[in-house]
Amino acid sequence: MKSDRLLSILLLLQTRTRVPAAELAKRLEVSVRTIYRDVESLSASGVPVYAERGRHGGIALLPGFRTDVTGLTADEARALFVLAAPGTHSALGLEGALGSALRKVMAALPAPHRPAAEATSRRVLVDPVRWLSTPAPAPAVDVEDLHTAVLTDRRLRLRYRHGGQSDPRTYTVDPYGLVAKAGVWYLVADRRGRPQLFRADRVAAMTLTDAPVRRRVGVELADVWDVLRRGVEQRPAELVVTAHVRRSRLDMFLRMVGPQLTGPPSDGDPATVELALPEARSARALLAFGPDVEVLSPQAVREDLAQLAAAVMAQYAPAAGGTGPGRAGEGGRPATGPGPSS
Repeated sequence: MKSDRLLSILLLLQTRTRVPAAELAKRLEVSVRTIYRDVESLSASGVPVYAERGRHGGIALLPGFRTDVTGLTADEARALFVLAAPGTHSALGLEGALGSALRKVMAALPAPHRPAAEATSRRVLVDPVRWLSTPAPAPAVDVEDLHTAVLTDRRLRLRYRHGGQSDPRTYTVDPYGLVAKAGVWYLVADRRGRPQLFRADRVAAMTLTDAPVRRRVGVELADVWDVLRRGVEQRPAELVVTAHVRRSRLDMFLRMVGPQLTGPPSDGDPATVELALPEARSARALLAFGPDVEVLSPQAVREDLAQLAAAVMAQYAPAAGGTGPGRAGEGGRPATGPGPSS
């Protein structure tokens, strides 16, 4: 409805100094021409709003203009209480502020909407952490400190340890912001003008520089995150693996490798699936399903899995002359020679 859209424009303009018309159109899913017509409607109703043309133009309110808006609908009131997990806010040092803000919102709600909002806060819980995930070790730099640093709009110098490496490296980056993904915090930044992800728990040290941040013009955090996310999720696959999966294990199999499927599983038992993997060694994770999953092709992957399975069997074979654990030699084969003396 137009009235809802006008209210949304007004609220957005109160939180930003100036918003490009194209951004408003994108967020409200209308055309730029419609946005300009809405601005004219707001102006005609007495709101001091104006439009500036040009590269750095946009829609803006006259400085100092504010309005109190309390006309929340029932669904809007409930939506405010379905928030991200409390851990997200506590990591930023905002858990207390969140509780205080919600109490103020509750007090400002129209009386008929308060019971639904309260029931929603008690009946809906969002937990972004995956099942059976182990708690991450305490990071050297708190997420709250990163959050504070990002808000200074200055360049950051990081000491960062990449996965699989023991020694950190030094980078100077231009931060856009922080993203929480499945319980893991990431710093999204440009390094030498190119977007890059940095896991917060791998930042060994952080220093604020005196240089102002150098973000690309017109690029927001959501834009950079979308590029980086698609880069992770849409990596080109170099290998297609065909496998049989027992129907009784198919649901679990799909939960674990769903993003790698090239199409739906076939009917019948076992089901036939095709996976797009970056390399042959990636198929080794399928051994976790034991005999419930059988790779059919390529032959090279079958041979690699057979060799790995044989090495595991040799690793756990009883030692000669006894029933205890064997001693592994190179490549996972049992060491030759006598077993441990009694």
